[in-house]
Amino acid sequence: MDSDGTQDARGTHANPVPRPAGPPEMPPMPPRPTRAPGGSGSAAFLTWLRTPRPEALPGVWRFGHSPRPEEEPERIPGRQLLSGALIAFLVGWLVWSLLWNGYLGGWWVLPLELFTPDSWRENNDRVGNAILWYSYYTLIAFAIMIAVARLGRWGEVWRRYGPRAWPRRAAQAVRPPTPEQDPAEWPQLRAAGAVDAAERLAGEARAGGMRDVDHARITRAWQGVRSGRHSLATFTGAVLKDGAAACLHPSGERDLPTRLSRHDLVTGQVRLGTTADDTRNPYAYRGTGLALGPELLGTSLLAVGPAGAGKTGTVVRPLAESLCLHALAGRAAVVVVGAAGAGLGPAEAYDVVVRIGNPESVYDLDLYGGTTDPDEAAAVLAEALVGDLADPHPGNDSRRSTTVLAQLLGPFRAVHGRFPSVPELRQLLDGAPGPLAALRTALEGSGQESLLRELDARERQLAHPGDVGSVLADRVALLDRPAFAGFFDTSGQSRPFSLKALDHPVRVRIDLPARGHAEASRMLARLVLAQFTASVAVREDRSLFACLIIDDATGVVTPEAVRGIQRLRSGNAGAVLTLRTLDDVPRPLRGPLLGAAGCRMALSGLTPWDGQDFAEVWGKEWTEARDITDRQIIAETPAGKALHAVRRVITGKAPTARAVTVRQVERERWSASELAHAVPPGHAVLSLTSVRGEHAPPLLVDLRE
Repeated sequence: MDSDGTQDARGTHANPVPRPAGPPEMPPMPPRPTRAPGGSGSAAFLTWLRTPRPEALPGVWRFGHSPRPEEEPERIPGRQLLSGALIAFLVGWLVWSLLWNGYLGGWWVLPLELFTPDSWRENNDRVGNAILWYSYYTLIAFAIMIAVARLGRWGEVWRRYGPRAWPRRAAQAVRPPTPEQDPAEWPQLRAAGAVDAAERLAGEARAGGMRDVDHARITRAWQGVRSGRHSLATFTGAVLKDGAAACLHPSGERDLPTRLSRHDLVTGQVRLGTTADDTRNPYAYRGTGLALGPELLGTSLLAVGPAGAGKTGTVVRPLAESLCLHALAGRAAVVVVGAAGAGLGPAEAYDVVVRIGNPESVYDLDLYGGTTDPDEAAAVLAEALVGDLADPHPGNDSRRSTTVLAQLLGPFRAVHGRFPSVPELRQLLDGAPGPLAALRTALEGSGQESLLRELDARERQLAHPGDVGSVLADRVALLDRPAFAGFFDTSGQSRPFSLKALDHPVRVRIDLPARGHAEASRMLARLVLAQFTASVAVREDRSLFACLIIDDATGVVTPEAVRGIQRLRSGNAGAVLTLRTLDDVPRPLRGPLLGAAGCRMALSGLTPWDGQDFAEVWGKEWTEARDITDRQIIAETPAGKALHAVRRVITGKAPTARAVTVRQVERERWSASELAHAVPPGHAVLSLTSVRGEHAPPLLVDLRE
């Protein structure tokens, strides 16, 4: 069975994932985290699994989260709170001293004399009398203490400065849940009648043989049974046979070689940092962990920050790592695109690694996206070649380039049964007489007059000075270089990877030759994005989350790319794009791009003009503004003037009266100046939108914690 409970689907697409002989040995884990939950014994895994994960606001790290109030309670200054508590204690002490020494009379013992028999107070039993009177004294002292505690806010002092607020407080033991509520006992399987499978999995968990990826993968397979895609008998048989190793990923792996981030596969989140305890953040978010998952990435993420701001290390790498874990659990398919050596994770963490321009690359990239339709292949290829040259204003696209390519791809495929290679396509676009004549000769007499008309139209357009074929040929020439001689093969001799494989939980990394071939790298990134948006729209199983991560999307954003990103949410897919600056995007496309991305991140070091675009898309909010005015007090009497003179000598300031004016004003959530100068290093401002439409305002996040 594969990860979602079906039989192994290897070989059903053009890019089978090689299955190793057995699960790889787990190397030593890096310091953060030390190991995956359950990797070293049952206690760690069971503790992780039973930790509460309450429902929370979008972006909150739910693992062990303690919800906070929506509004910040009124906070008394610490010095005022402590002085008030001390004064209340002294007042209580004074009252008790006056009562005890009889300065206030004996009226306070009257209740004891009225409600107790005389025989209790006037007998010769010294012990009994002492117990009676001192019990009454204790009751009075306790009543005075309660009164002064309420007046002095002793409860607030305890909450703020007591042991609960100490940084090194001991962790409280979690009460074990009942078997009906214990996730380690698999109650959902027991309720459906799969008791034997539940017992096998529970035994694996108690014995320390189950990991977080195993739990997520088997849960995913069980969801397939509940939805009716797979049978209960098949699922139960796989679990009874293999236990925690049931329903393995086609690669046979049960975890990643290394983990650098904190993951929670029960909620699907990866922790990126901590929301700063800042007044600009909503009170419910302050000090909480900030995490992302498929429910947020499904609206796409755009991260903008200068070089060295931490886009790759603090955003791209954790997200890629999380999605690779989801792929091993059968929940997601991920494609990571970046420059070679960018630090996107080890090759062992991926099923397919395409190293374009590297002769040692095992896999190739399908230039036509695995399609057999010439029109579809022409549309995707035109977007990659000249999408950045199209007019970015709404209503304009690259339809002319698509038509030119379709006029050549259709006849060539009809004759050769495949699409042209890069050198062949360059010759056809250049209008070389030999290849065009050979196509015409092969088509004549075949009864395909429509394809002959396409070829005739292409030959007529070659003579026009404004023909886009020459522009396309120049762009194709960037790929017709010796460094790419062994790539983009269409003869079937290589192992081309196609994004049609996103129907499976595959992990893909594509290394672009950014050094020396920058323009070709940007063109290939546009090609991958165009193929991704076209492929996810026609997937059969949309329960599998698909995500494309492009590290440095310079030159990738085009009008068609923005429209494609807008359509990803409906296909249970998302994209993560990073930019050094919004200046890498044409001015007419900056607003639509920020609108298409539901999650927007501005890292520290942003320029003011980039900050202005973020400030506009984040809008304004109503806030409470306080205007404080100090007015000098003028004394009119001699005594008042003398008092003011003494006060001026002591304080060095003239006596003043303070007036406070409170009003509601509408201000930007984050201004361009604040984004450019008030975001500390290692921080970012992030707004979130979930696929269900829930919003989180711009949050200041510390990405280093």
